Amino acid sequence: MKLAAAKVPVSTVWTSPDAPRDIDAAAVADKPDVAAWAKSMDTETRLGLHGRTLTQLLFAEPVLVRSESNGWSEILAPWQPSSADELGYPGWVPSSHLGELPGSATAPVTITVPSAELFGEPGSGHVAELSFATVLASVEKADGFTRVALPDGGLGWLSDDVLRAVESPSTPEDRIRLGSLFLGLEYLWGGTSQYGLDCSGLVHAVSRVLGRRVPRDAHDQADALEHIPIDEARPGDLYFFARPGKKVHHVGFVSAEGMLHASETGKRLENEALLPERRETLVAVARF
Repeated sequence: MKLAAAKVPVSTVWTSPDAPRDIDAAAVADKPDVAAWAKSMDTETRLGLHGRTLTQLLFAEPVLVRSESNGWSEILAPWQPSSADELGYPGWVPSSHLGELPGSATAPVTITVPSAELFGEPGSGHVAELSFATVLASVEKADGFTRVALPDGGLGWLSDDVLRAVESPSTPEDRIRLGSLFLGLEYLWGGTSQYGLDCSGLVHAVSRVLGRRVPRDAHDQADALEHIPIDEARPGDLYFFARPGKKVHHVGFVSAEGMLHASETGKRLENEALLPERRETLVAVARF
């Protein structure tokens, strides 16, 4: 295996090279347009992603390349722990989405807003639009901007206003504040980016911003985090849901209103009361 990194803002991870449909062309293009892809899909088309997409890689995210075939790379994503493989989340991405790991640098920083402009020079020379939860290694600071290391040996600049140091302390309120940035965003199976999130993708992305690496899928999150009594839940904790005899299938942040979560395909991210039908399948609460 070899190390690589995502060199596009968002790369969708697929179950196999044959999984993408014609409508998914924008997502698997050499320069993917994930915004256009997400906009092109109605509810029925989004439901068709089940069994096709798995997760998403963000810009500069490291991967292990297990094999390559016909323009596709079989990868493991170590920043996304999974019970499917101890080395990281497995799947397939177009080989054109991968480049060399960024060079050595100092403390990592992460994007805290839905999207942020990457510049060639401080405040000028647009390079790319990067998603929330993108983590980059910083090189230097100057005049309200941070210089960051990019894949394939490049360098770029981001405004300090959109960044936080990954190692900065955080609070439960930070989880609700950051998750609330995406209220109204349409659910996307396998989504971990500004263009769409699923339930565990929301938890994973918010946790990444706050310096906590949690598993990618809800059932793995439930297994990895410390459980507390359900009646002790407080905002910032996690609710987990499962049907009798089945593994956990849904997760959301406990909130003052009830639950902040990405509900399901056809719905949008919302902060709502915990409805009776949800309470019937509530099986656990976990605390970071």
